[in-house]
Amino acid sequence: MPRKSFSELINSPGMPVLVDFYADWCGPCKTMAPILQQVAAQHEGKLRIIKIDVDKNQAVAQQFRVQSIPTLILFHKGQPVWRQAGVVPASQLTQAVGAYL
Repeated sequence: MPRKSFSELINSPGMPVLVDFYADWCGPCKTMAPILQQVAAQHEGKLRIIKIDVDKNQAVAQQFRVQSIPTLILFHKGQPVWRQAGVVPASQLTQAVGAYL
């Protein structure tokens, strides 16, 4: 299967896309991983979550001005509609994505 471009990924029709900008060496990013898994399980089939390693995808990180990690950006119809840097509690994340489901 061919790799999709970032713009193809965030333009997922009919489904909001939550992008987690992270790095393997980032402690708070590791804290965020189970929270993202929990939210993904709660919204299975209604929300797409993708992880972008900022070390391997510097151009995309720069395009969206990611200056600290983890940074979460929610895209709806290809447009960023919510953004948060740092660890986000599951309840806050669910509330943020809930408006677009």
